[in-house]
Amino acid sequence: MSDLGFTHIALGVSDIDQSISFYAKYAGMQVVHRRTDQTKHVDVAWISDLTRPFVIVLIQVAQIKSTLAPASHLGVACKTREEVERLCNEAHSENVLIEGPHDWGFPVGYWAFIRDPDGHTLEISYGQEVSFTVAQAINHE
Repeated sequence: MSDLGFTHIALGVSDIDQSISFYAKYAGMQVVHRRTDQTKHVDVAWISDLTRPFVIVLIQVAQIKSTLAPASHLGVACKTREEVERLCNEAHSENVLIEGPHDWGFPVGYWAFIRDPDGHTLEISYGQEVSFTVAQAINHE
């Protein structure tokens, strides 16, 4: 099977190991591929939550020139509202909780923003029902 559709997003990071640890803890992601790019001599890791053929490509760079700030963010769905609360408590204790948790009802759900080691924003949420909304759109084609 060949790739089709949206497969990845690339994110510049200053410390690839620190970013791998952050996304493992807060987004349930793991390394599925890692290498040193021989052309640019930079470390690269593909991380995935293994739920679909999609990865975040972490690329270690010398300088972060821009970050995903709250309006621009990565979003991860949690299994329960309690998981969002647990992660928020951990993020608060590590001083990386930006905002939340908030309950905005359907379709936004219960959500919070967390800052990764480079200042990129990760949204954790419960109840957004993205898969349900996409399935409805497919059924109306």
